[in-house]
Amino acid sequence: MNIQEPVRAVTREDVASERQMANAIRALAMDAVQKAKSGHPGMPMGMADAATVLFNRFIKLDPSMPNWPDRDRFVLSAGHGSMLQYALHHLLGYSDMPMDELKRFRQLGSRTAGHPEYGHASGIETTTGPLGQGIATAVGMALAERLMAARFGAGLVDHFTYVIAGDGCLQEGISHEAIDLAGHLKLSRLIVLWDDNAISIDGPTSLSTSMDQIERFEAAGWETCSIDGHDLEMVAAAILRAQQSSRPSLIACRTRIGKGAPNLEGSAKTHGAPLGEDEIAATRTNIGWVFPPFSVPETVRTSWEDVAARGARARRAWQARLEASSCRAAFEKAMAGALPETVFEALADFRKTHVEQATKVATRKASEMVLEVVNAATDMTVGGSADLTHSNLTITKTLRPVSAGDYGGRYIHYGIREHAMAAAMNGIALHGGAVPYGGTFLVFSDYARGAMRLSALMGQRVIYVMTHDSIGLGEDGPTHQPVEHLAMLRATPNINVFRPADIIETAECWELALKAGGRPSVLALSRQALPMVREAHGAENRSARGAYVLRETSGPRDVTLIATGSEVEIARDAADMLLERHDVRAAIVSMPCWELFEEQDGAYRNAVLGSGPRIAVEAAARMGWDRWIGENGRFVGMNGFGASAPAADLYRHFGITPDAVADAALALLGKGAR
Repeated sequence: MNIQEPVRAVTREDVASERQMANAIRALAMDAVQKAKSGHPGMPMGMADAATVLFNRFIKLDPSMPNWPDRDRFVLSAGHGSMLQYALHHLLGYSDMPMDELKRFRQLGSRTAGHPEYGHASGIETTTGPLGQGIATAVGMALAERLMAARFGAGLVDHFTYVIAGDGCLQEGISHEAIDLAGHLKLSRLIVLWDDNAISIDGPTSLSTSMDQIERFEAAGWETCSIDGHDLEMVAAAILRAQQSSRPSLIACRTRIGKGAPNLEGSAKTHGAPLGEDEIAATRTNIGWVFPPFSVPETVRTSWEDVAARGARARRAWQARLEASSCRAAFEKAMAGALPETVFEALADFRKTHVEQATKVATRKASEMVLEVVNAATDMTVGGSADLTHSNLTITKTLRPVSAGDYGGRYIHYGIREHAMAAAMNGIALHGGAVPYGGTFLVFSDYARGAMRLSALMGQRVIYVMTHDSIGLGEDGPTHQPVEHLAMLRATPNINVFRPADIIETAECWELALKAGGRPSVLALSRQALPMVREAHGAENRSARGAYVLRETSGPRDVTLIATGSEVEIARDAADMLLERHDVRAAIVSMPCWELFEEQDGAYRNAVLGSGPRIAVEAAARMGWDRWIGENGRFVGMNGFGASAPAADLYRHFGITPDAVADAALALLGKGAR
């Protein structure tokens, strides 16, 4: 439906002021890109009008307190247009965005990175640039707002999530997953302004797509409208209507990329390159901007300062409501993100109980048992799965599902949407108030990879429960058997990859993931049952050091066997075999987390690894293991894809057995075959 009626009458002076506010964005964008000799001026120039209306008339934020909890969230999903956001922040008066930062656009050490990066500058809600990630992350933010409103009421939680997205965001496959989920859950506080300029890097979008995005979003359950993105009153009317909808909203803003550039407006040439000095001068004349580069007149600054002042008043009113609320303490604890100590006390009791019982279960089942304890001890956790709930075992008795209109639950059925699930969990974590975890098979980390990388880049406490972690899943075959995935994830900076060996290590790894405030965690969990390898209970979380000597030799070591997950049992059996049959003393090292082991001091690492020959055992690819086993070490694992067969048959077929480990040790020691 097209919106024609204005939201309110405005004077000519109002319109003129807003036009100049938008022109300030255009001028700053083209000046910064020109000075950097790099960047994307076309999108900021094209969306300057719509963004100005959004910020001038609607958005609720306070640059003097950028992180106050009930602010509106603004996500620039079309992150290549980063100068739009930086110009806005400068004009609004964010203290860390002076004009000098705009002049240092895309330079080393500046806050004005090529694409907006969370943590580099105040007010950037999420890192964007990989197209589609912003809109998908915003779905998580909008969902978190609904979850928090259900817990604490509209008096404390009452804000919108606004997104500016481009054609690239909507063409990337993750957007389909995300908009489907948002429409299904009726996330009415999510409003997307689509920069419908019909231009991509290669040229007109007609080169590659004929999609009717309006019909697509309507089919997903969204409110939609198409407007002239340069008509200020149409933009305002569309946003007002979207605010009143019971569904998420898409506003298709038909714009001209590079708006205002007399010779390049509407051209793909403005997408990713400076306009050039001559075109910038002509643009200044064309839009009536008579001011020098990086200069904004006081009248325009005052108009933008009024936006910030309105936000400050809204923030002070919210603070007064918070101070008067009976939920204040609980709300502040939730937003701080700290889990109660009772969670970790309960986990310590859990470990003690199961050591005494020598519990033998698959680590995915152990994870479920741990979650029963955690989810009962805190309401901070929000779980979910990508349509694998009863395979990942991610739901517990205290959780009920989230559904459209009922946001009081704590379990999200993400559907078969691994990528959107990971991005939405990023949004939940960034929003604050909950610790998200979500499940899928480890092999499908391929689908979630883009958002997982951003979890690590942004340092968010997102927990990925990834079951069916090896060829041990058996009959589903090589399409479902992860081989290279542990190496891929371990190669990613700032992410903890846990592969626990039994129920005790699983509990320890969950504790570490819950405490890891500045990084995400992956829990790689087995389908097959595993015996307990820990022989006694202790207060120390031994997995916290990444690797430890599970069983030392009675005398000097002859060889060190290093293993993770289900292969620790194989290493243990091999050590027994070597001692009993060949009088070879083999120490057993369990290494549930490479990353935490890397952080230990050299003395500890050397003590664990020993000075003698080493053998690594893992039903996965060798890549990375040579760091731990050295040039002369041996690796017992996979060197290709898996096969379809029962797990025990597969381990024998691929030679991942105690006999194979013992043979490797004997060969290293020059003792020949068994």
